[in-house]
Amino acid sequence: MARRAARFCALGALLIALAAWAANAHADPLALWRIVHDECVPNQIGHHDPSPCTLVDLARGYVVLKDRVGATQFLVIPTTRITGIESAALLTPRATGYMQDAWSARRFVQVRVPAQLTRSDLSLAVNSIYGRSQNQLHIHVDCLRVDVRDTLVQHRAAIGDTWQPFPVALAGHNYIARRLLIPDLDGVNPFRTLADQVPEARANMGAYTLVVAGATFAGKPGFILLADRADLLRGDVAHGESLQDHSCAVAHATK
Repeated sequence: MARRAARFCALGALLIALAAWAANAHADPLALWRIVHDECVPNQIGHHDPSPCTLVDLARGYVVLKDRVGATQFLVIPTTRITGIESAALLTPRATGYMQDAWSARRFVQVRVPAQLTRSDLSLAVNSIYGRSQNQLHIHVDCLRVDVRDTLVQHRAAIGDTWQPFPVALAGHNYIARRLLIPDLDGVNPFRTLADQVPEARANMGAYTLVVAGATFAGKPGFILLADRADLLRGDVAHGESLQDHSCAVAHATK
C-alpha cells in the first residue's frame, strides 16, 4: 500500500508539473522579445525614449523592463535573441555579463520601496525551460522572500567555495549552493560557473534554474549562487523565481 501511495504521489506531482508547463506553453513565448525588439529599442534609437522599458543600454545590449507582476519586479533582457539559460551564447569566453547588468539594475527595485535594502535582501533569478513562459532570456531582479533571506543568513557558514547541497530546502526544493567573495559580478559569469563546475550541468543547462543572492561574509560583500535541476516526476520545474517576493516584504521586515 505504501509503495502504491508513493507511485500515486509521484504521478500526481508529474501531472501538476506538466500542467504548469502546458499553461506556460500557451502564453506567447516571444512576447518579451517583441516588446524589446519592436518597441523599446526603436523608441530609444528614434526618440531617446526607452518606453515601455525603463532603460535601454544599446552599448551593452540589454534593457530593463518593469514586469507587470508585483510592485518591485524588474526584468533584464538582452537586445539580441537569446532563448534562455540553455543558450550556448551565455557560456562563451566573450559572453556579455548580463548578470552584472541585472545586479546593477537592483537600483530600480530600491526606488520602489520606502526602506533601504541591504544586498542580502536582493536577488537575481533565471528559470529553467520548464519554469518559464518566455523564450527570450530574462533575469528577474527583485527582493528575496523573507524566509529565504533569513535561511540563507542562518546557514551562511555552511556555504563554501565549491558547489554543495544547501542544508535545508528553500521554497520546498533542494538547491545546491556556493559562494562568491566578490563585491560585484563584473568579469564573472555565473552561468559558466554552473556549467563548468557541476557535473552534467553543461549538457543539461535548460533543466536548471540559477539564482544569485546578495550576501556578506565576515563583513565582506559577496554572493550566494543557488541552482536546482528540474525533476518533473517530483513536481519540480526548477523555478528559482519562487525564492523571490514581488511585493518585497523584506523592505518592511526586521533586519
